Amino acid sequence: MFGGSTPRRTAAVFFGMAVLVGARPSAGQTNDCSSFAATITDIYCFDLTPAPDFLDAAGTVLLRPAPSPFGIAVSPDGSHRYRLELLLSNLPLDRLPDNAMMEAWATTEFFEPVVNFGPVNEGRQVVGEIARTKFILFVGFKDADGRRRAILRGGSPSSRLQGHDAVFTSPLAALDPGSSGRRAGIEHQHDHEPAGSEWKHPPMHPAISMSPGMMVLEPTVTPFRFGQGSNIGEIPLARPREQIRLADGDTLDLTAGPVRREINGRSFVLAGYNGQYPGPLIRADETATIVVRFHNNIDAPTAVHWHGIRIENAFDGVPGVTQEPVHYGESFEYRVRLPDAGLYWYHPHHREDIYQELGLYGNLLVDPRDENYYNAVDQEEVLVLDDLLLDDDGPVPFGTESANYQFMGRFGNVYLLNGRPDYELRTNDRSITRFFLTNVSNTRTFNLGIAGAVLKVVASDVSRFEREAWVSSIVMAPAERYIVEARFDSVGTYAITNRVQAVNHTVGTFFPEVDTLGWVHVDPSDAVTADQARRLADFDDLRTHTEVVQDIDRYRSRFDGPAEKELVLTMAVDDLPPVVEQTMSVESAYFNPVEWSGTMPMMNWASTGNEVEWILRDGHTGAENMAIEWIFRVGDIVKIRVRNDREAFHAMQHPLHIHGQRFLVLSQNGVRNENLVWKDTVLLPSGTTTELLLELTNPGAWMVHCHIAEHLESGMKFVFEVR
Repeated sequence: MFGGSTPRRTAAVFFGMAVLVGARPSAGQTNDCSSFAATITDIYCFDLTPAPDFLDAAGTVLLRPAPSPFGIAVSPDGSHRYRLELLLSNLPLDRLPDNAMMEAWATTEFFEPVVNFGPVNEGRQVVGEIARTKFILFVGFKDADGRRRAILRGGSPSSRLQGHDAVFTSPLAALDPGSSGRRAGIEHQHDHEPAGSEWKHPPMHPAISMSPGMMVLEPTVTPFRFGQGSNIGEIPLARPREQIRLADGDTLDLTAGPVRREINGRSFVLAGYNGQYPGPLIRADETATIVVRFHNNIDAPTAVHWHGIRIENAFDGVPGVTQEPVHYGESFEYRVRLPDAGLYWYHPHHREDIYQELGLYGNLLVDPRDENYYNAVDQEEVLVLDDLLLDDDGPVPFGTESANYQFMGRFGNVYLLNGRPDYELRTNDRSITRFFLTNVSNTRTFNLGIAGAVLKVVASDVSRFEREAWVSSIVMAPAERYIVEARFDSVGTYAITNRVQAVNHTVGTFFPEVDTLGWVHVDPSDAVTADQARRLADFDDLRTHTEVVQDIDRYRSRFDGPAEKELVLTMAVDDLPPVVEQTMSVESAYFNPVEWSGTMPMMNWASTGNEVEWILRDGHTGAENMAIEWIFRVGDIVKIRVRNDREAFHAMQHPLHIHGQRFLVLSQNGVRNENLVWKDTVLLPSGTTTELLLELTNPGAWMVHCHIAEHLESGMKFVFEVR
């Protein structure tokens, strides 16, 4: 895979000098970050510096995960939320003015506004919660005149974020990108086309310029554009998704084929199941078994994976593991048993970076046998979240020999809800809508919100939560599902938005990115009926789901035991262009816990399997990816510690998916999860350590992989066996 002269490596090296990825302060003060290095990385820890008059004082701040039903806690505007835990020692308590007390406060780099956390003392304490992209924390007191005087101060880890300006203005920026890239000129133009190249530059981020050094890069694989050469007029026009109700034993014919889509006034060749976008919404009852006869009319081998379903292994749809790929003109019959109520989805598991992006996805909604499983609502809506990367000619070409966009995954520039860029929903005020949400994007993690609506999260991948919870937005990594109820109290139009804090790597700053995905139009309703009044009362009640609590009770004695297995998520790089090496030497000072937006498009676009390998490593044996050998027996319960390597060349989040089983997310960075739900996919932010409890009930050979499609194609996967 790595054919260049430079050996593969998992730590950044630039021009022979080791780059200090995640360098930490030297030891010497009490409770400094270096003492937590094994469990909490410097992304979530910073030391406080004493003022000259108080050099004996020492302090450390831990950014603990704030309570959240999602893989990471964020505010509605996308700022990361943390609980601040302070470890303080040698405070000059005997030197305080009369009636003064030691306190902590935080502010921005502009010194306003100020958040006062109140009194603090020696030792360890949680002082409060903060949601800021960058902040400065102080520990001190008020003098006799009422002015704050700092004894300790320090900047959040995000304050280390540096701009790439030095790289962009360096003479190195004009160098040939090296043997792995073909030189195409150094003009700093977003619309520049590489001379004599098969590739066309992808769309740039509208708010950020790329350096000349980056603009000479291009992928080292050949481009593939789906449907190129086709007569678009002969390709059938796709139609909106249909709902198909199947009873136990019923059969559905499902065909993958090219379709013509009209998006924002332009026609493109994409792909679909049964000529629809998304694919048919299959609806069946819990415990039913349905038969799906799959037919492949796409000129590429494929299969259908039934994501999240604890299915019979032979029908899991993984080419090379559970079945042979289905070639053009061939068929395969899946027998899909449905043991769990909830929301699931189906998609390819062969070059899904291409065919899932093009539209091969659909939902399977399993209705519970218990009629009281959910609250009564006024309406239900199944929503598929996606983003699609388009240029003037259609979907931006893919890599042929391997996926490109392998650094961060393929971010789209057009948002789609149920396959539409102009999604709309109508409802009435004082009504309750249950949304079944699935993120099918290649890499984008959404922070979905409906400003003005009251939102309650009810369930996730494979079950309801132990307890329902109010939320202000919904964080969804690729492949995750959430079931959310919404109440609209007022007449009007509500925007469905994705709000995040993106990184401008050029200047080293965060900036808000707000995109509207659709609209909910709320009309006036008639007088509230007795049934509607009961629905509103039920909505106001945060239910405890006793059945889920009792199901999980069987395993609580295992929560505090040692981890039997360990996974490390990291990457290896080889033969990178010098400008990428140099840029990442600056980038590595701080990695955002979640890469929310594609703000480094050229470097990302040019990365392929020739330069990048994403890795799952067995922390006990050192085996990597498909060399990992895990063997279990039906009935085993296994605790797994998963560490997302902060010192990887490019650390970023990974949505980890485990086929055929279910698991609980017990903790993150040592903080216990107090509201559990059965999952099949978990968001693992950069530099975190997460503990999972895996229940093994389903025999067969099952895959574990990152659900960023390009990371999966890079090799970030392995297969375990349940006997």
